[in-house]
Amino acid sequence: MSTRTKVVIAGGSGYLGRFVAAHFARQGHEVVILSRRAGAPVAGARMVEWDGRTLGEWARELNGAAVVINLAGRSVNCRYNARNREEILASRLDSTRVLAQAIAGCDPPPAVWLNSSSATLYRHAEDRPMDEATGEIGKGFSVEVVQQWERAFFEAQTPGTRKVALRTAMVFGPGDDGVLGAFLGIVRKGLGGTLGSGRQYVSWIHIDDFLRSLDWLIQHPEIDGAVNVAAPNPLTNREMMRNLREACGQRIGLPATAWMLEVGAVVLGTETELLLKSRRVVPTRLLESGFNFRYPTLSGAVQQILAVERAGA
Repeated sequence: MSTRTKVVIAGGSGYLGRFVAAHFARQGHEVVILSRRAGAPVAGARMVEWDGRTLGEWARELNGAAVVINLAGRSVNCRYNARNREEILASRLDSTRVLAQAIAGCDPPPAVWLNSSSATLYRHAEDRPMDEATGEIGKGFSVEVVQQWERAFFEAQTPGTRKVALRTAMVFGPGDDGVLGAFLGIVRKGLGGTLGSGRQYVSWIHIDDFLRSLDWLIQHPEIDGAVNVAAPNPLTNREMMRNLREACGQRIGLPATAWMLEVGAVVLGTETELLLKSRRVVPTRLLESGFNFRYPTLSGAVQQILAVERAGA
């Protein structure tokens, strides 16, 4: 988008949403964040309240918008009890369906709608990479959530709007409140050894490449459907933890077995799936369309992020 236009970001007050909003604001676009709660203000962006379920005054913001990006959804960093499962699924389906209703009422409708999805859709894979064409769908609660989420998205009747489902891997960026910050916190305490068997793969993407991929998808109208948003070089947990220890100058990293992680997950109120499932996801569609990753390897990505944090300290 070379000219100023309007970008509406649903669920834009979280960690990832703040980066996305700031990215488009820096480009000079009008940025509107739809949020259930008041988050930290983003320079150049305007906050509009919505409940993520029902049509309201917020829907008017989509009129005249060029791009809608939906990042809404309850965090999966919790125990998968009945209530949390219901909220995780409902928050994704409700926000997607109500955005579809709002878009259907626009004249003209937004040109493109980018909707969050997840790379966890694919099966536990240590044997081979999973891409959009040959990836095999997994089983379990998380997979079922993504399947229903994408189904609601693609079945929505929005004929004037191109739709892309972002099957996103873990996004690594600066800040203690991000995924990388959580890993680095463990490493700096001397607990950054192999988790579980260490053979499980980790798919990830640098925040800058994530933001650049959004630009790329917006600017390439020939791309629609599901797209893996992940760096081209997933690596095993053993390799990742070694990279993080080296980046932090931490020589010691105590390992944790699967049963130890399960005990810790109960105490911390989360699930071991987030650490033990093997996500070996590759971005074939992005690469074949000509997208160039600035940070294709984890070591380079982490070094750059730490340099940014040191510069801002």
